[in-house]
Amino acid sequence: MDLNRNMYFIVTGQPGGRIHAGRLCYIPEDRYVSQLRRSRTDSLTELPVSTISQTLSVTEHSLKVLDLEPLTAQEAEMLQALGEDADRLHWFRERETLRAALGLTVNTPVTVEEGGEKLRGVVRYVGKLTHSHPISGAFFGIELQGADRGKGQCDGTYKYKTIFHCKKDCGVFAPFSRVRPVVPSSLSPSVPQSAPPAEPDHLTIGDRVTFFLDDHSGHGMVMDLEEKDGNQFVHISTDTDENGKRGGEVQVPLGCVIKGEVLSADSEHMDTDTSSMDPTVDTHPMGLGVSSLVEVTLAPGNSYGTIRWIGSLPGREETMAGLELVDGIGVSDGTFKRERFFSCPPGRALFVKLLSCRPDSRFQNASANHSETTPKNEAAGKLETVAPISMEQVNQVLIGRMKGIQGHCNSCYMDAALFSLFSCSSVLDSILFKSTEPRDAPIQQTLLHDIVNPLRSKGFVEGRQIMKLRQQLQKHGYSHSFTTEEKDPEEFLTVIMHHILALEPLLKLSAGGKVQESYCYQIFLDQNHSLVLPTVQQLLEHSFHSAGLKLAEVPSCLILQMPRFGKKFKMFDKIIPSLELDITDLLSEGPQQCVMCGHLAHEECTDCFKDPVFSQTGFKLFCRTCSSQVHSHPQRRSHQPTTLETPLLGRGVPRVLARDKLELFAVLCIETSHYVSFIKPGPKSQDWFFFDSMADREGERDGFNIPQVQPCPEVGVYLEMSPVELANQVPRDMKGVAKRLFCDAYMYLYQSTSMCLYR
Repeated sequence: MDLNRNMYFIVTGQPGGRIHAGRLCYIPEDRYVSQLRRSRTDSLTELPVSTISQTLSVTEHSLKVLDLEPLTAQEAEMLQALGEDADRLHWFRERETLRAALGLTVNTPVTVEEGGEKLRGVVRYVGKLTHSHPISGAFFGIELQGADRGKGQCDGTYKYKTIFHCKKDCGVFAPFSRVRPVVPSSLSPSVPQSAPPAEPDHLTIGDRVTFFLDDHSGHGMVMDLEEKDGNQFVHISTDTDENGKRGGEVQVPLGCVIKGEVLSADSEHMDTDTSSMDPTVDTHPMGLGVSSLVEVTLAPGNSYGTIRWIGSLPGREETMAGLELVDGIGVSDGTFKRERFFSCPPGRALFVKLLSCRPDSRFQNASANHSETTPKNEAAGKLETVAPISMEQVNQVLIGRMKGIQGHCNSCYMDAALFSLFSCSSVLDSILFKSTEPRDAPIQQTLLHDIVNPLRSKGFVEGRQIMKLRQQLQKHGYSHSFTTEEKDPEEFLTVIMHHILALEPLLKLSAGGKVQESYCYQIFLDQNHSLVLPTVQQLLEHSFHSAGLKLAEVPSCLILQMPRFGKKFKMFDKIIPSLELDITDLLSEGPQQCVMCGHLAHEECTDCFKDPVFSQTGFKLFCRTCSSQVHSHPQRRSHQPTTLETPLLGRGVPRVLARDKLELFAVLCIETSHYVSFIKPGPKSQDWFFFDSMADREGERDGFNIPQVQPCPEVGVYLEMSPVELANQVPRDMKGVAKRLFCDAYMYLYQSTSMCLYR
């Protein structure tokens, strides 16, 4: 069974019967979608879920949604490894432990509870030990280290199957509830056995290390590695000896040594780059501060991260910086000696001298050619308004490598959304200038001065500016993972437009005489639709028809989410872009035209909407004469047309009424969890351009992403094909990037050319 096609829950209420709190259950994703469609609401009160008993038998029950809490597939696997429902409920509520376990990877130093002891080890395996239907528990395979070798149960074998390799009685298999990552609070000098372990093949002669010995910790260089009586030791040339003098040599158990220089309360020296400036100053000579992207030199080489905190630490005179590293070689979650200074995922935090930090050279080098063209007033922080890039300017300003918005650390959803909205359109420029609360002004300034204006003037935005915006959003408290995890574009846009800048909702929908407001519209279709290769126009009309919706007014910007139901499940193999959306028939007010003769319409027939006699596009509106003729047919006599609210137009009404239309200006697409976008700044069929914020990469761990914007005129060729020709196109054989537009569309963006300047 594909875990990702199920939605998982844990019972937290008391539904009664034989179902206890802590029981895991699931429902297939497509069945959930079907239930949601039937309800015609945004939520459900009950779900038909399959519960998983302790004997792994599966039975179906209808449970109240209030008694359930959602789980990711990974969380469900972790909890399934626990044998009792009560244990699952307990550890589900211990969310920090569960989150920390999800972040553990192979080679992570941990402690594991075994036989009443906390043993030191390294994760060698994460996954299932047996295959069970419908879900298998995820366990950690741990190789014990140092003095705890020989206290295990196995050699990495489980039921005669080798899961990982280690020496006899040095392996342990355990659920997440018994495993903890090593963090600084366990690195106290008085408890040396809790220091993160390393192995001989992880240390080489010449490596810089941190060691913990009795009541002392220090730094030095590895001189030799040896094994005595089954225990491994490291010979270290120290920066200071046990008497505090420079130099010296110690022999330390392997389990008390960490590769790299980790800050400790009694460390005397950190051998990183410094300057002759006063180390107690709280400013940096290059202007680095909280939220700056920086790099530091550690034993493995250059590491990169973001300054989360600046200040003084207990026992240290220098001004220190708390970094959140991107490569996961930190030692805590923002705590130092059991005191919290900032928050980040476990194993990402590192405290260093502020003067040891340098600006992140990856972004400086990548954008050096852009700095020469930076306007003087930009350097002074006083950017003037920059107009969107016109079709005539695209080739000069926007096309090429290192163009667009530079991706960094799961930012593609934000990169694609911002590029689509602001590169060549002004439809939402009002959010850049509208009055806002003082606490929200920095976000608005970042959008305008650091992202939109550089994008339009230079065609390039550095990744650090997007990270700055993500940090500001995270600081507002709407999500604790804006800087690390990928989000959906609609979640980001709703936070910006609604919660931060309080923009008036873009969309006003009329249903049953009541007006509903929103910023995006998710297209839903009933199960009886006959669409095979739909256009966006047809999808919108069928969605409005099945939900009984109308537009209360013409929107300045219409953001449509395609019927995908998640990032992986698509309802259609291809969707044909509608370059224009005719929304005249979707409006709740205003004159409408008869689909037969073109005169003023007085009636609408929802029963005729799916009649194959008529076109698949457009609502079925009739004047009284045509309605009478159409419904005189025996097959349509049972139809029940409704009367339209017809405005009084007087004499001289034109036979052809003006149509309200929106034009397409951008499309967001997703494939394998990576967002890209297409923009259409010009009227010609070939005026299409493709943007990928992570199109290429320079270097590996120490490298940076290379964004790219490229023309894709091949899209116009496919749009000119007949539906039959397009349906016969094999996606993998489509030219250029056209396949991504037709097959992977996630969100369509339309604008009203007559109204976008007034929002």
